[in-house]
Formats: sequence, C-alpha cells, structure tokens
Amino acid sequence: MWCIAKIDGEYIARREDLLDLYAEPHDPSRAVVCFDESPIQLIGEVGVPIMQKPGKRYRYDSEYKRNGTANLFVMVDANRSWRKVKVTDRRANEDFAVCLRDLVDVEYPDANKVRVVMDNLSTHTASAVYHTLPAAEARRILRRLEFHYTPRHASWLNMAEVGIGIMRRQCLDRRIDNRSLLEKEIKARERRRTQSGAQIRWMFSIQQAREKMAKSYPTPSLSES
Repeated sequence: MWCIAKIDGEYIARREDLLDLYAEPHDPSRAVVCFDESPIQLIGEVGVPIMQKPGKRYRYDSEYKRNGTANLFVMVDANRSWRKVKVTDRRANEDFAVCLRDLVDVEYPDANKVRVVMDNLSTHTASAVYHTLPAAEARRILRRLEFHYTPRHASWLNMAEVGIGIMRRQCLDRRIDNRSLLEKEIKARERRRTQSGAQIRWMFSIQQAREKMAKSYPTPSLSES
C-alpha cells in the first residue's frame, strides 16, 4: 500500500484537501457534511427470543430468519452535533440524488454551499443527480454542493465512516427484523446523540500526516530556492 501511495500524487492531494477542510473554522454558510452509506441485513428470530435482563449481554439463538436488506445513507456534520441517517431499500442513483436534494433544501436551506465529503462510489457523482431530476432542478441543487472525495483505500478520512462504526455499536448491535423498527431505533438514537451535543472531534492534521506518513510522499523534482 505504501508503494502505491508513494507514487500516487492524487492520493496525497485528496488526503491533504480533506485535512485542510476539517481544519477550517466552522462557517454555517459553508457547511462540511461527511456522507457515507452502509448496507444492513434485517434479521428475525426463528424461535422465541430470550428476554434480556438488566446489566446482562444480549443473547440470541444461532438460528435466524433473513428478512431482506436495507441501505443506510449516513450524514455527519464535521463541525457541530448533527447527524442524519436515511433508510432506503437500495443505493441507486435516484436514492443518492434525492438524499442530496433533501440535504440542501431541508437540512441546510440557509447555507450558501454544502461541502460533501464522500468516497468514489460510482453513484456519487453529479451525473446521478442529472439522471434523476430535470436539468434545471439538478443544476440548482449542484450549485449549492461541492464534492470532496476521499483517496482510494483511505475511507478512514471520512468522519461518516467513524459515525457508522459508533452507530453499529450503540444501536445496531442486535437483530432488527423489519424496516419500521430499524427507522424507529435509528431516529431515537439520532435524537439522543444530537441533544447530548455529541460530535466527532477530528485531531489529525496535515502537519501530522506529513510527519507520520513521510515515506508516502514523493521526492519533489524542484526544491525551494
């Protein structure tokens, strides 16, 4: 991996772009929202579940029933205690485009620009918005968005991935057998986390990256005079 990173200037440029973005002072008119998605299986019990006693770990039978899957679009504000999880049946172009429209129109109606951090999934493009919405509407939405992509094999730079890990430990660590219950549990957690003021505090800077990952940087062909 280090060998690939060392010769890939684009990898380094994207990494420093994101670290620079996270280091900026909070500006509500130019919000920074980290975006990711995660599949989840809807798992039901075959037998009668064992009731959980206070202070005891959740117990379940090894047998289970598959009730399909769902997709979670996860959004996390990089600078304040706000997160949003949208449950969908899939993660197609249409779902992504509608999610972005809601982001600018419902969640950030007063922001001049919403800067979205996300990975390089094939649906994460402006093209997906144009394929879903009329051209004028697509252009209106995209004018208010600015995409910042994580480098390949560096999804740890996306705060939304951190948020997904926390959500899986706190909310999705047991069997959930239907979409309605899944949405209810996620909304309840969303509300609790936001009301508590919980947020991800990013500590890794460009300077630290240059020091700790010095071997991944190419040798410049020109030096400062």
